[in-house]
Amino acid sequence: MSSQEFQAAYNSIKDTGYRLLQYLKEFQEGLGIQGDESQGLQSIEDEINKALKALQDQKYQVAVIAAMKAGKSTFLNSIIGADVLASETAACTICRTDVRHIKPGETPKLLEYREGERKPVILVEGDAGEIQQKFLLRTREIREQGNPDNTTRFEIEHPIEAISQLSSLTGFTLVDTPGPNEWESANFNINELKQTALEALRTCNAILFILNYASYKDNAVADLFKDVVENRKDFIAENTGKIYFILNKVDQKTERDKEIADVIKDLERELVGFGFCNPVIYPASSRQGLLAKLIQQEKATESETKDFKKFFSARYATEDEEGNQIIPAPRKIAAQALADSGILTIQETVIQRITQNSGWNLLSEVVAEIDKAAKAIEDTLNTEIRGWEMGIEALKQKVEEYRKRSENARSRVELVKTAVEVQKQILIQGFSQGINTFADEAKTQITSEIDKIAGARSANSPKPKDTKYLPQPRSKVEKKGFVGQIVGEIGEALLGSIPVFGEGLGKAFKLSTSLWDKLSETVPDNFNGSVSEQDDKPEKFDPYIIRCKTQTEAQKILKTINDVCAPSIESWWIDTQDQLVREGTSIREQLAEKIQEDIQKISDELSNYLGDTLQVRLNINPIQFPSFDFPGIDAGIQRQVEIFTRTEKITELKKKSRTKKSKSLCKGDQTYTVDVPIEKTIEVQDQRTIYQVDLRQTVKQIKHKIDDNVSGSQLLLEQVIEQQVSTDFKSAERQINDYINRFQNDFDRVLKERETKEAEAPEILARLEYQKAKLIEYLSQLSSIRESLDSWKPVK
Repeated sequence: MSSQEFQAAYNSIKDTGYRLLQYLKEFQEGLGIQGDESQGLQSIEDEINKALKALQDQKYQVAVIAAMKAGKSTFLNSIIGADVLASETAACTICRTDVRHIKPGETPKLLEYREGERKPVILVEGDAGEIQQKFLLRTREIREQGNPDNTTRFEIEHPIEAISQLSSLTGFTLVDTPGPNEWESANFNINELKQTALEALRTCNAILFILNYASYKDNAVADLFKDVVENRKDFIAENTGKIYFILNKVDQKTERDKEIADVIKDLERELVGFGFCNPVIYPASSRQGLLAKLIQQEKATESETKDFKKFFSARYATEDEEGNQIIPAPRKIAAQALADSGILTIQETVIQRITQNSGWNLLSEVVAEIDKAAKAIEDTLNTEIRGWEMGIEALKQKVEEYRKRSENARSRVELVKTAVEVQKQILIQGFSQGINTFADEAKTQITSEIDKIAGARSANSPKPKDTKYLPQPRSKVEKKGFVGQIVGEIGEALLGSIPVFGEGLGKAFKLSTSLWDKLSETVPDNFNGSVSEQDDKPEKFDPYIIRCKTQTEAQKILKTINDVCAPSIESWWIDTQDQLVREGTSIREQLAEKIQEDIQKISDELSNYLGDTLQVRLNINPIQFPSFDFPGIDAGIQRQVEIFTRTEKITELKKKSRTKKSKSLCKGDQTYTVDVPIEKTIEVQDQRTIYQVDLRQTVKQIKHKIDDNVSGSQLLLEQVIEQQVSTDFKSAERQINDYINRFQNDFDRVLKERETKEAEAPEILARLEYQKAKLIEYLSQLSSIRESLDSWKPVK
């Protein structure tokens, strides 16, 4: 299904839908009904309008992900056909940025979305240059100031040249997501950026990884695939068809470099090693493609035209008879340069992928809804005709019998509602199990790291030989399939089997670095020597109590524990929620199918009585997960004043008698006293201030914070699931109630008219038959559209 065929089908469906709406209004006017009597037909009109709105507003999202310096911004600009996204040596994609298509002639805008604010801030309105300059300045501010406004994402409203001729893709959006090394360059929570990228991966219709031709094997690329792909093998396998790899900047190839085809083969082997089966790789020169588009559109600036001449024009030079080189004017070679850049091939392939899959699904669903509405009108016509053909007494009996059957159907719908409540608890408890697994594994891992510190300190201590280091007791993590167990207890009346939530989550958690190694590096005086050097009371030594001489040392220890533990816990929470959302969405779809199946069964029995059929349809929205905030620990530092005994050398003066001999024969010797200094060692009592960090208390704080966040997340999640599953049921309930009410209104209306307009029966029947013949034309058109769509049905 090409994009042109998709556009033609789109136009045909849209035209048929609007003509059917006009027919319905004329039909309603012909029946002369209004007020309560028109409710049945009004519900049909609402469904057609809803389907046509979905046709027009459908979002098609293409996520573009890259490591820094891969040329991502230039690639996006080449698809947009305007130099609107900034590029510089530092990371530009500090937040998720959506580029949303608008019609040519509308004013482009740059919008900023902030946490807690429903409406975006309009940063600038104007041309691509103005948007680029403001966007660049704002990005720098956020990076340098640490995001004080809590910016969550940007949105650029700008025409996208790649789909400018396809009105069927007005909801087309390019999603620019930050890569791993761009997360690190940001001066605020890198995990929020990672979460944004993973959400894009789950929800986008196509995913493009941009790789630099000159550095596709560097660490940044490996980190990108490690963080985004490593623990999502199943997801990658299921979505291989919508993932593309763009080998960008191939124009940098020199004569000495390997051929592009050989580089692509090498890259293919690398990607297979990461877990991508049969990766689709396209070479591209984004700069060449962008400049060629701008020249074609006559929008290139003087400097852009000079760049094109300098870097690309020479490739299209020819020689005259004398060997002089002739370089064509840029406008003459722009079309060929654009084709050679690879950009046209890439955008056509991606657009075709979208139209063949997501686009086809949308068209199919819209046709089904419009066809359902047309058949509902046909049901009303047949009811009217049959009501005028049968005897009035037989009609009264038919109306009464239908009323009883419809009441029975409503009662059975209530039974389905009760079953839905049980199924809803399955989903809630399944998510809770996954969240609890996260909490238990995180707490166990942190406890283990703290135990390692205590163990190492214990080994370095001068404690008595019979003193044993005892690690902290840990709670055992329950691994059984909780959701499957619930289903087993309830019985086979519900789902036969549900996959276990969060299976294997514990294997995924690990700290980014050893806590002991980091502490040894940050506070070497406390962790790199014998404990006896830091503590003079070995008999009272506790490996979980770290004694510091200054408050600064103690604060460094706590900060290091924070810096290692908090990001690791947050990062794993994001991986956990990513897995749970994907599993939960699948399970929720199964629950919705069960609702649909049960309501459909009730409808079919009623339809068999009436001779008409209602097809119950549900639209499934993805589960939204609450955020998990783990700011880190704020354990206190205990300041203590200790009294201790120390030895001190003092000097005392002691009087000693000395005799001085007389030199005179007449005088005797002289005796006198002198002070003689004598050094003496004594014990004295003294005091000192120490600062100690209690590792046990620190672990308690971490566990408490994890538990608090888990509790809050479970509560929010329960509310979200409550609302979403209830919405699924209400959708099915509304459809069958509309169905029941429509026939009840039809019967009541015909019975009322028969009592007052019996003489006009022939004319009324003739008018109804004419309306039916007209309606058959629309049904025939819809049938033809369906046949055409089915011939393009994507192969799963």
